[in-house]
Amino acid sequence: MTPHLLLGQTLAFTGDPFLQPWEDCASHHAHGGVLIEHGRIAAVGDGAMLRAAHPQARVTDHGGDLILPGFVDAHMHYPQTRIIASWGKRLIDWLNAYTFPEEMRFADPAYAATIAGETLDLALAHGTTTLCSFCTIHEASVDALFDAAATRGMRIVAGRTCMDRDTAPPGLRDTAQSAHDESARLIARWHGRGRATYAITPRFSPTSTEAQLDALGALWAANPTCLMQTHLSEQTDEIEWVRGLYPNARDYLDTYESHGLLGPRAVFGHVIHLEPRESDRLAEVGAAAVHCPTSNTFIGSGLFDLAGLKARGATVALATDTGGGSSFSMLRTMAAAYEVAQLRGQALHPSQLLWLASEGSARALHLQGTIGTLSPGAEADLAVLDLASTPAIAQRHARATDIWEALFPTIMMGDDRAIRATWVAGRPVPRPTRSGAA
Repeated sequence: MTPHLLLGQTLAFTGDPFLQPWEDCASHHAHGGVLIEHGRIAAVGDGAMLRAAHPQARVTDHGGDLILPGFVDAHMHYPQTRIIASWGKRLIDWLNAYTFPEEMRFADPAYAATIAGETLDLALAHGTTTLCSFCTIHEASVDALFDAAATRGMRIVAGRTCMDRDTAPPGLRDTAQSAHDESARLIARWHGRGRATYAITPRFSPTSTEAQLDALGALWAANPTCLMQTHLSEQTDEIEWVRGLYPNARDYLDTYESHGLLGPRAVFGHVIHLEPRESDRLAEVGAAAVHCPTSNTFIGSGLFDLAGLKARGATVALATDTGGGSSFSMLRTMAAAYEVAQLRGQALHPSQLLWLASEGSARALHLQGTIGTLSPGAEADLAVLDLASTPAIAQRHARATDIWEALFPTIMMGDDRAIRATWVAGRPVPRPTRSGAA
């Protein structure tokens, strides 16, 4: 296969800008290049030198556009695509009014396939090349998403959502045994196939009995290379609900830990209102805390303590949490993360935001070095940003004196119009046609 050389600005990281000065771990090439061979990144560096070293390579010249690793969305719900931006009050009201009725429709395999394709195409249009998604209790909903990702060549993490407690509606309720057995079948069918990773998925403690959590803990112990994804401490009234359902638990996290559902491959969404023991325990075991800022503000959940968790050494990722989150865009999600941090007295540097949306989320999914990085050997999932995509952004970009001033307006004001190109496994994704501005 003929190598393909992309020319443009490049921005890569050699470390975590939360743990060391960004100047020491961010590498910017104003005239850079990314060489792609066999679906992977073969080299990153000075564009002219790469062109001279590989004269046989096909060349795509993006000029002043910025070549980045594709964004990694570490927590979302593809069955909620069509209910995004629905008016609601609190989490439980929102689930009952919108989420559960919509998820019942995924018993229809054709409907599930339609939404899976729509979700992935929306993600790609926004420069997101990997999703970690909840499905529904229906096996067909899981098959639909994995199949749609395979068709597009995308890396995907997903799992069948499990709920057997009567707090879930009858049409979305399973049993401890069916949750175990159907999840086991799906693991055998999809985990490790192509670019697919299976995530064992109890929705959250209030919708699972202890018997179900035990069954899923046993399933994870038998399949330790799977991830485990769920929700933790999203809202204060949710935490009170958990206390009533699990009176013997030390805290919310203990409702998972006591059933074998805590470990380094655990991925917890939201993680806002933590007890000190919970924060320390997440860091100690290496579990991931996923920041979902547009969702946390949209549903009024609270302000994620990014600085506190990073200071404890916790693994932190970034996610849209669509449809509780109000945008499919990881750019908008980065902007919301910046705003939430400001409310907590911390000004995040653009390098930190970008790292969270790429390598940070890849690490949370145990895919570091594979995706989310401009590094030789990584899979060639890429997003190319137009740093002057709208008149408002362009006029600010024109005054920029360095890459960070040039990039930050796009982080704060950008959307899918800023995505010049998306590449998946070394192949360009066709851009959607549109009749007007997004």
